[in-house]
Amino acid sequence: MKNYLNNQLGIVFPVSYKVLLPNVVTSIHMELLDDGLAEYLENEEAVKIALPLKQNFGKTRKAEEDFYRTGVTFEVISLERGEKGVRLSVKLLDRVEIKELHEEDDIMLASYEISPDHKDLDEKNKMEMVGYIKKVSGEISSRFTGGEQYQKIVEGFDDLNSLIVYLSQFLQIPAIERYELLEMQSEKERGLRFLDHLLKNKEMIQFQMEISEKFSERTNRYYRETVLREQLKAIQEELNEGKEQGGKKEPDYLSRIEEAGMPPEVKEAALEEYNKLDDQGPNKMDYNVIKNYLELLISLPWKKEEAKAVDLEEARRILDQQHHGLQKVKDRIIQHLAVMQLNKKKKGSILLLVGPPGTGKTSLGKSIAEALGREYTRLSLGGVRDESEIRGHRRTYVGAMPGRIIQSIKKAGHTNPVMVLDEVDKLMSGGFHGDPSSALLEVLDPEQNSTFTDHYMDLPYDLSDVFFIATANSLESIPAPLLDRMEVIPISSYTIEEKFHIGKDHLLPAVLEDHGIETDQLILEDDVLKKIISDYTLEAGVRGLKKQLATLARIAGERIVSKKSDGPFTIKKEDLEELLGRKVSRHEKAQNDNPPGVVTGLAWTPVGGEILFIEATDMPGNGNVILTGKLGDVMKESARISLSLLKSRLPMNTFNFKEKDLHIHVPSGAVPKDGPSAGIALFTALASLVTGHKVDSKLAMTGEITLRGAVLPIGGLKEKLLGAQRAGIKTVLIPKDNLVDLNDVPDEVKKDLTVIAVETVEDVLKETLGISLPRLEQVLMQKEGSGRLLEAFDSGKTNLRREVI
Repeated sequence: MKNYLNNQLGIVFPVSYKVLLPNVVTSIHMELLDDGLAEYLENEEAVKIALPLKQNFGKTRKAEEDFYRTGVTFEVISLERGEKGVRLSVKLLDRVEIKELHEEDDIMLASYEISPDHKDLDEKNKMEMVGYIKKVSGEISSRFTGGEQYQKIVEGFDDLNSLIVYLSQFLQIPAIERYELLEMQSEKERGLRFLDHLLKNKEMIQFQMEISEKFSERTNRYYRETVLREQLKAIQEELNEGKEQGGKKEPDYLSRIEEAGMPPEVKEAALEEYNKLDDQGPNKMDYNVIKNYLELLISLPWKKEEAKAVDLEEARRILDQQHHGLQKVKDRIIQHLAVMQLNKKKKGSILLLVGPPGTGKTSLGKSIAEALGREYTRLSLGGVRDESEIRGHRRTYVGAMPGRIIQSIKKAGHTNPVMVLDEVDKLMSGGFHGDPSSALLEVLDPEQNSTFTDHYMDLPYDLSDVFFIATANSLESIPAPLLDRMEVIPISSYTIEEKFHIGKDHLLPAVLEDHGIETDQLILEDDVLKKIISDYTLEAGVRGLKKQLATLARIAGERIVSKKSDGPFTIKKEDLEELLGRKVSRHEKAQNDNPPGVVTGLAWTPVGGEILFIEATDMPGNGNVILTGKLGDVMKESARISLSLLKSRLPMNTFNFKEKDLHIHVPSGAVPKDGPSAGIALFTALASLVTGHKVDSKLAMTGEITLRGAVLPIGGLKEKLLGAQRAGIKTVLIPKDNLVDLNDVPDEVKKDLTVIAVETVEDVLKETLGISLPRLEQVLMQKEGSGRLLEAFDSGKTNLRREVI
């Protein structure tokens, strides 16, 4: 090596398709260097000469006649080795003229003399030329998407040679003319020659764009994309930033198909598509369509997963740790997991968690996935109105893609993930684009989903190992055939006590962590948290509670950062109105006294239970009935049934309905109300009005009535009793058939309420007004005269209006 390290000889490194100019920092890619020659790149003592090639570019062994006679010395700044050569960051030093070339030990050596540039441009003219080159470059780059970033680099150059070297890599300049730019000694001549090349490229681009405008929009778009890809490819090859030629091979689809574990039918289809792709060229219109389809088939998980053993104790621990309360829901889930453990061949499970917003339905799905040790994936169906969102598009459509089910399976990467179908009750059924809820029927049917066929794939895929968990706020909008395929697990509203524990043990620590606040920097007493729950949230779940806690955390964060508080930020009850504003929730409270005709009922709402007041009054008229309070059809029918039942059961001439108008009102008037469960409350309000008896203001009731006087069961009992407890109610009348639902009611609620079961309206009147009416069968036996019917009343317990009697 030392034989060549002297000032008279330089080691020649071949360079092709590169403009080389002195005093420039640039990058060079040198291909096919022998190991012996490559060693000198990192030797600082060796004189290294970059010498352009004029022929035999790909030939490993170069001869003297393969080189031009003008080169440039350089020093290496950084070096990166690759499979096909060496990428160098270099500083070009002096232009040299080669006197003699000869080869020793497979290394080309050159004797040379330095040939400096002829400085025939003063500083002012040089800067004018640099400015004009930048202007023309800007006009060219403005015609290309993304050209702005290159122009920013161009604007940073002040040296003429450096600007020429950078821009030349993007221009179509023949190799001989690139060399001529180095051969010229005159800075002025070189700058003018480069300007000629720059203007020619500008005119060529302008000409291409004028021609492209004569084509149709589709042809024009395709042509431009092709040209830009070719230009980008050329630029990347020059910069060596793209794929090196032969460096990255086309994906080996054949071996990937063999390793994917596809069923025979799918494998046969994949091989057929592979043969089509092999026959197609990259410029064919169908090439990318076939390639994308083949990529989907290969990337989908096909190999069946072995069922993992489920540790029920660990599963229960995870559920208890991440969710407070919901014991019945957790029990149902654990039982389901136990069955899966016993029956390894059990097909995929479909659960439907139904409950109000913010009660933890979606997070339960995530916890189940963690308990099972499976991948978790979530699919939101709210507002989906297109069947193709579920089943995918046919490949004949432009921009076709698989449906969300297959995309979620691909994302999970396993054949047995836990897939949460969120907001399944908010699917937009029917319409021009098909019915997505009907498309879900095959997905959620264990007898069919083993051969689920996506329109894009047009091949069966086995979904039988997927654990589907759907969530919904209500069952009403879910089509019956779809509902029939799922096991429903209801999730009811949280009690105030449950919200308190959730807020204290789960939400508050999570909110503080999200806001970067330590637990000792924000002090929130228990009574403050309970006041937030009761006065600043109106919900069945805890999502609103989390938002209010986040508000307090932001306020605390601002005080901590601005150092307004030295110690921990302590929030007191009297501070809440200042920090959170006025109360956002207003719950009805039991009155101290209800006049005759006013009865307290119970209502279910999506955010929990409430009490409501049924108000009835009479006035002179001709027997009309007025119903107000934005009542629904079912509730209006309950009012009519109550009136008819009251007329049929009262003694004749007890109340002259023909000369009175009755007005029934249910506050609040702007809130829609419907359902049959206010039946006994409506009946009692009318009976109270007619008899003049007051109903205890601390007594509430719920139940549907029939014309024969039977009290039928209702839904939402837990939420209604929670609302009654919060409103200060002491006694509640419920249908006898709803006694079994008391098992779902928390003990702290049942402890505060006296629950009385009623079976008929006679039971209702006895408990509310102290009136004992005979059973319907006794009334029918005594229809011979009004006198006998009057005798049926217990005179000691009735106090009918004197003027009516």
